Amino acid sequence: MRIGLPGPAERFTSPRTPRRPSLRLLFYGPAFVAAVAYVDPGNFATNFQAGAQYGYLLTWVLVSACLAAMFIQYLSAKTGLATGRDLPTLCRENFRRPVVLGLWVQAEVVAMATDLAEFVGAAIGLNLLFGVPLMPAALITAAASFGVLALQQRGYRSFELAIAFLLAIVALGFLYTLVDAGGQSVSGLASGMVPSFAGTDSVVLAIGIIGATVMPHVIYLHSALTAERRSPRGPAERHRALRTLRADTVLGLGAAGLINLSMLCVAVAVFHGNGAFDGHLDSVHAGFARSTGAGAALAFAVALLASGLSSSGVGTHAGQVVMQGFVDIRIPLFLRRAITMVPAISVIALGASPDDALVASQVVLSFGIPFALVPLVLVTRRREVMGDLVNRPATTALGWLLALLISGVNVYLLQRLLLA
Repeated sequence: MRIGLPGPAERFTSPRTPRRPSLRLLFYGPAFVAAVAYVDPGNFATNFQAGAQYGYLLTWVLVSACLAAMFIQYLSAKTGLATGRDLPTLCRENFRRPVVLGLWVQAEVVAMATDLAEFVGAAIGLNLLFGVPLMPAALITAAASFGVLALQQRGYRSFELAIAFLLAIVALGFLYTLVDAGGQSVSGLASGMVPSFAGTDSVVLAIGIIGATVMPHVIYLHSALTAERRSPRGPAERHRALRTLRADTVLGLGAAGLINLSMLCVAVAVFHGNGAFDGHLDSVHAGFARSTGAGAALAFAVALLASGLSSSGVGTHAGQVVMQGFVDIRIPLFLRRAITMVPAISVIALGASPDDALVASQVVLSFGIPFALVPLVLVTRRREVMGDLVNRPATTALGWLLALLISGVNVYLLQRLLLA
């Protein structure tokens, strides 16, 4: 490995620059962009299947994944703050070429799986709202996603505000459906926090929940969103910015966690035990219309559409960070959007089940998590890279533990599937 990064003083000291405004607002926002990926259509598919089929059984998986996501995204944000670089670029500068190329290839596979979920989900949302057939809905989604990407040309703050607005729509939609669905079982939620499974299918679904919640491509993106901001000057400013990033991460990822938990709770209240859910998102829409009324069904469809459109823009931006960072190649965002939508349109055009594709894509994402998490821990534990924001030993140990646990669950799934 080679190290060629400037020292902390060289990176952050600019004595001739006039004093700039406070960092308090500057570093709020990146986590809310990342949070969108944690409530994308893949989460809809896995959370509703989990609640409908197993009740509160997999609550512990969802809560654990959300807590792990907070920790991982905080490390990613800290990386961008400390180095002024994104994680893929740091990998290119510090790891050997074959390792970097391998990381890039798997990251592109993860990006395609992510884009599949987001694109298909938005198309389903349009279909539910307006009755547009899936293929035309996919083309409309393509046009709308280009509009979301156009906001990036106006600077990161415009893009972040638009994404936060769409995230608020998703949150309000599920707040409405949660209230409309009726009360929840506190004892059921408590029992769901006890780790357990109910056969191989529940393990597969748990892997999907992890992949839908801890998104590998957003681990790369969060560091870039932080790095593109103003560089703090000196240790005091840097640590103030870090505290802001920590609060931003807790708020943004905490909101995403509550939305995910509300999905599972709504699924339990409306579908568990009555056989009304067949694994398809249009069944969720129809179930809301029958059980709770047209208002809840409309809120669900609007939330699904907003989720797909917002996460699509975030996913494309992440893909650009991955390509530019790992292999130093930059292509226009609109061209990348056009390329990465091909698998999703192909799934719809071939008549494959979009709901099955959603769940399968989330399982692929789970296998991609260690390939982003391990480099993140390797980078953040090195003082020559991170300066005074280097990980404490306990932080590094927790990062390794999470990587080991997620890898172990993935290996366990492969073993169960091979023996089934």
